[in-house]
Amino acid sequence: MTTEALPVDESFAAVADDEALSRAAKGLRERGYTSHVVDTVADARALVRDLLPRDKAIFTANSETLRHSGLLADIDDGGDFVSVRARLADVDPKDIRTQITMGAAPDVVVGSVHAVTEDGVMVVASASGSQFAPYAAGAEKAIWVVGGQKVVPDLETAFRRVRTYTYPREYDRLLQFGHQSFIGKLLVMEREYDPTRGTVVLIREEIGF
Repeated sequence: MTTEALPVDESFAAVADDEALSRAAKGLRERGYTSHVVDTVADARALVRDLLPRDKAIFTANSETLRHSGLLADIDDGGDFVSVRARLADVDPKDIRTQITMGAAPDVVVGSVHAVTEDGVMVVASASGSQFAPYAAGAEKAIWVVGGQKVVPDLETAFRRVRTYTYPREYDRLLQFGHQSFIGKLLVMEREYDPTRGTVVLIREEIGF
C-alpha cells in the first residue's frame, strides 16, 4: 500500500443543483424511503434531533458527516439520547463479538452514505462493513444524513465517486493518523421494504466525503 495521498477527483465535491436534489428526493420516496431536503447542515441537525426517539438505543455509524454536523456529539455525548457507543464504553475492549452485536441491531442507526443517485439508489463503501448490518436490516429505524455533493446522476457515477473521491479523501484523512484505509465492501441500497423504516435527509450544502 502507498503511504502517500491519493489523487482526488474534486468534481465530486460540487453540490448538486436543486433540480437534481429534488429528483433524488423523489426517487428515494418512490423506493420506500422518507426523504427531506433542507438548506443547511444546521437545519439537518435540528431535524434529525427532532426525529430521534429519546427512549430507544441509537447507534452512530462512523461518519465524517455526523462528526462535522454535531450530531455525533449530540447523540453520544449530550445525554439526551440512549447512545449505544456510550454503552460500548463499558464493554471489555477484547470482547469484539459483543461490540459487533450491539452495533449490528440497535433500535435506531444514524449515519450517512457516499452517493445517492437521482433515481434514489444509495451506495456506501466501508473497510470493515461494520455499519452495513444495521443499515441494511439490523436496525428497526435508519436515518441517513447526506451532503448535497453526494447526489449523482446514476449508479455508474456513484461507484466512480466512491473510488475517485470518497476513498481517496478517507485514505488521506487516516494517513494523517498513521493508518491506511481500503474499500473492503460496498453496499447498494435499492429499495426499502418498510416505508416507515428509512429516512434520508439531503442537504443543500457540502458535508462529509
